[in-house]
Amino acid sequence: MLVGEVSVLTRHPVKSMLGEVLDHVEVAERGLVGDRSWAAYTPDGGIGSGKTTRRFRRVDGLLQCRAVLDEQPEPWLVLPPGTGHRAGTAATDEALSGFLGRPVQLRRESDVPHHDEAPVHLLTTGSVAELGRQLGRPVDARRFRANILIETATPPGFVEDDWVGRELAIGDTVVLALGAGMPRCVMVDAPRPDVGPQPPVLKVVAEVHALRLGLQASVRRPGTVRSEDVARLL
Repeated sequence: MLVGEVSVLTRHPVKSMLGEVLDHVEVAERGLVGDRSWAAYTPDGGIGSGKTTRRFRRVDGLLQCRAVLDEQPEPWLVLPPGTGHRAGTAATDEALSGFLGRPVQLRRESDVPHHDEAPVHLLTTGSVAELGRQLGRPVDARRFRANILIETATPPGFVEDDWVGRELAIGDTVVLALGAGMPRCVMVDAPRPDVGPQPPVLKVVAEVHALRLGLQASVRRPGTVRSEDVARLL
């Protein structure tokens, strides 16, 4: 059953930093190739994030930085006020630590995963529109840092709720196994340079949708996803 098409593909090479919008990307078992493959680690071994848990440590300011992948395996970072740095060097760790006001070290993912809940995070425009309807003003989908935003032609509503437990084929090759809703955290309200100020969104998500928006997904069949690829429920 046709349910929409890929509207935006987003990869975040460094966890909790701004990422890059792509017109196509390879999808492997781990998720989008290069997505959250690096992270800023605190001295106690915690992974820099927007929250503190067993794995993660809240590190404010990461969302003011941007990371992209180019021809090099190490991400290219842009730190306020616009200085560029290559991950994997002591000088870059020093610059990032100086900006954040606390010591951190950029590292590749090893045996502890950087993804919060699942390899792929999927969201629909229908859900974003419904959240905006509940809030009383439009909501910018970038706040939710989804890997794949699906444009749906349905009226506003949490349409992907009915997709849980199904498989979603995207384009010619990729098949995702759709899991539970994606738990939201303070990152959706965190200030960021590419999205304007907005009344607290997290509170509304908690009130109207049990603090979940979008779906967790795993990769059933890898391949390439492209912008405007059609999405079909199997």
